[in-house]
Amino acid sequence: MTNPVRTRFAPSPTGYPHVGNIRTALFAWLFARHNGGSFIVRIEDTDVARTVEGAVEAILDSLRWLGLDWDEGPEVGGKYAPYFQSQRLELYHEAAQRLIAHGDAYYCYCSPERLKEMREEQVKHKQPPGYDRCCRDLGELEQAAKESDGITPVVRLKTPLEGQTRFNDLIWGDVKFENSTIDDLVLLKSDGYPTYHLANVVDDYEMKISHVIRGEEWLSSTPRHLLLYQALGYEPPQFAHLPTILGPDRAKLSKRHGAASVAEYREQGYLPEALLNFLALLGWSLDDKTEIFSLEELIKNFSLERVNKTAAIFNQDKLSWMNGMYLRNLTPEDFVQRSLPFLESGLPPQIKRPLDINYLRQILPLVQERTKTLTEVPDLIKFFFIEESDYPSDSLIGKGMTRESAIKALESARLKLVDLAVFDEASLESLLRPLAVELELKPGQLFGTLRVAITGRTVAPPLFQTMIVLGKERCLSRIETALARLRKPSG
Repeated sequence: MTNPVRTRFAPSPTGYPHVGNIRTALFAWLFARHNGGSFIVRIEDTDVARTVEGAVEAILDSLRWLGLDWDEGPEVGGKYAPYFQSQRLELYHEAAQRLIAHGDAYYCYCSPERLKEMREEQVKHKQPPGYDRCCRDLGELEQAAKESDGITPVVRLKTPLEGQTRFNDLIWGDVKFENSTIDDLVLLKSDGYPTYHLANVVDDYEMKISHVIRGEEWLSSTPRHLLLYQALGYEPPQFAHLPTILGPDRAKLSKRHGAASVAEYREQGYLPEALLNFLALLGWSLDDKTEIFSLEELIKNFSLERVNKTAAIFNQDKLSWMNGMYLRNLTPEDFVQRSLPFLESGLPPQIKRPLDINYLRQILPLVQERTKTLTEVPDLIKFFFIEESDYPSDSLIGKGMTRESAIKALESARLKLVDLAVFDEASLESLLRPLAVELELKPGQLFGTLRVAITGRTVAPPLFQTMIVLGKERCLSRIETALARLRKPSG
């Protein structure tokens, strides 16, 4: 590559960024970083009617959260500013006028009503949809008549009627389209705003984009863009079209598959590094076994040659598994800090705020191994703050036990714990394991009954470590409460 590598992410602010958008941004970013190039963010905000308030901020926040920094674009500036297409309208008008002057584009005066009727007729006769070129060869007098009627025209590209347009896609290889299948697309709308096609081509040229990396859905638009590059006398960039992302059922990815906006994944307690790792494997792989990559490893190993043509499958379970792997690999302190916002908002309101950070440092290592997302943490540790009193009494009675044997087990444990001078793991181990033998119970039976009494749950962090964090007095109090529940007559 002789020219500097310059890639871009050019989202439209018509919604909040989802995994498909961000996967495209990630691949463009990785390609730029791997090749020592530049990554540009450009906001394609010319579809005024569909622009969503707050979408630009959401796009930039998502990139920032994921660590995808940009070298040029909003908030950063750059040599080719502005980076909002709505502020670059003059460039598109100049390009359109140049195309008209050279006979490569023309004014079209067809009304929306006529175009609708034309499409209906095409459908009715099972013809391929497309503009019928009604205005392509209007003379000056006909144009003047249309203008005098007050019709504001659009500008259309005069697509060649014969021949082929071919290109080498960096993922798909040699691709060709018959020009006869390409209609005369609109370049400039009647409101003066460009269509995606015109603005995209002009800006990619003006910003010296070397590689256009985008989704497979744009593959069929590429011949149109190449015809535009040719008509404008521009050298086109290289193209790479990424495979589609599908759900596990191979249907188009949707929310029912778990697909969500990046902001939603953040709110659901996914780590940015886990989401990035997961997205990198949607269509790209290093080999058939490596699944966990640091960002540095992704940059080092990324290449378009290893991007697949086949559709990528989005698997929510795999994302959760991967997030759990990343959570387990955090340092205990990092796990505390990342969990803190979710605990502040997720723990019951009666728990005193701000939360005691030192108490959390004792608790959180006990659940770190079991956590898949940070939103799970409040429920996993809630019993350390408040007594869980809504568990069924029967859950205190382990398999192979009776109500009477459960009562005896708790009474015996309480009596021995009262006299325990040192409340640590070794002391609890040497006290309670022999007690199980004495009671003719398996250790799992005794520990299971104690676990429910002390935590209110059948599944909880390691029992002895949990008891130490809760402290002797709280453990004894909870055992008393459990005994009262067991002694209460049923019915």
